[in-house]
Amino acid sequence: MTTETLIIARLGSGGDGIADTPAGPVYVPFTLPGETVAVARVKNHGTVMSMSVASPERITPACVHFGPDGKNGTCGGCTLQHAGDALYHDFKRSLVVNALKSKGLTPDVAPLVTAAPGQRRRVTFTARKTEKGMLLGFNQAGSHHIVSIEHCPIASDGIVSRLDAIRQVAAAIATSAEPFRVTVLETLTGLDLAFEGVKKVGTRERHAVTESVLALRGIARVTSDGEILIEPMKPEIEFGGVRVSPPSGGFTQATKPAEEAMADLVLAALGKAKRVADLFAGSGTFALRIARQAKVHAVEGEEKAIKALDHAARNTQGLKPVTIERRDLFRRPLMASELKVYDAVVFDPPRAGAEDQCKELARSGVKTIVAVSCNPISLARDLAILTAAGYRIRLVTPIDQFLWSAHVEAVAVLEK
Repeated sequence: MTTETLIIARLGSGGDGIADTPAGPVYVPFTLPGETVAVARVKNHGTVMSMSVASPERITPACVHFGPDGKNGTCGGCTLQHAGDALYHDFKRSLVVNALKSKGLTPDVAPLVTAAPGQRRRVTFTARKTEKGMLLGFNQAGSHHIVSIEHCPIASDGIVSRLDAIRQVAAAIATSAEPFRVTVLETLTGLDLAFEGVKKVGTRERHAVTESVLALRGIARVTSDGEILIEPMKPEIEFGGVRVSPPSGGFTQATKPAEEAMADLVLAALGKAKRVADLFAGSGTFALRIARQAKVHAVEGEEKAIKALDHAARNTQGLKPVTIERRDLFRRPLMASELKVYDAVVFDPPRAGAEDQCKELARSGVKTIVAVSCNPISLARDLAILTAAGYRIRLVTPIDQFLWSAHVEAVAVLEK
């Protein structure tokens, strides 16, 4: 380890400050461009020891758990609370712009659709039983140390106000001192708690969870590795006015405002399309909204998610016909011959993207394609496949829903 003074030149894709040195770039967390810092350096990683020049874009973090000066440790949930809005928003947009440029794509990229504190309805905590009680929080960046939290500025009030209740249920289900995870989803009917990694949940723990939940209010369901332990109320969320009961631990957009912004862009792009395929449809985030204006064929590989979509569609009046298909689109993408019956296609894959599916779309005659992505790198690769086949990118819109992190969503609209 060496100590040296560095000038931060720019932000890296992970949100760390980067200093250029003769030996190559050095990554320094919690720093901003233009800052001069003394760091303890190990290879290409620097830890701030002191700062002699601070950026005018530096602001006071909103959370006491953030950064090297956090009172209870460095929470690993956020990386950019110290950056002012202008710098932060430009950084988020640049993640999309630079990824597209890496593939030779220079379409119009709209300003970032911004996020605000208190919007996260889905949060994943780490928990562990200790001699002093139940530890609930986030893993410190780069370690297994759990930073206990009493407040979280990104999470909704419906989650933050129930942290003690979540701890009580976690204490009831814990079988050892080993850490485990709990994904908390705030739904219209109460909190949905999905525990993962709790070993050997037995009769005693099941009874304890039941007693805890019945004594508390506002908890709709508790599951352990997908098994329902208690469900006082069926958890429900709403997709464009259609109520859906999502599967335990299933994918949902982390914030309602970001979901609505993406849905608005998708619906506007589809225009008067009469037949639409929604690929990687999940529990119906887009399909059930699209069904207000067009026939939809929803394709999803996860059985519980597609069943939730189907149940919601069958029990909602006023929708156009919705057909479903359970299909692993990574192994068996919809072929060009199957796609020819659709006026438009929407796809929203996991972070890996939809490379094989885009190769089939590229061979199809579909007029309008809307790509929704949580990974600018895989999005750029997929869009390059489509543009090489004659599609034009009309607009790309970056959307922030993971506030103060280095993650960004994007919606791209293409036409043949």
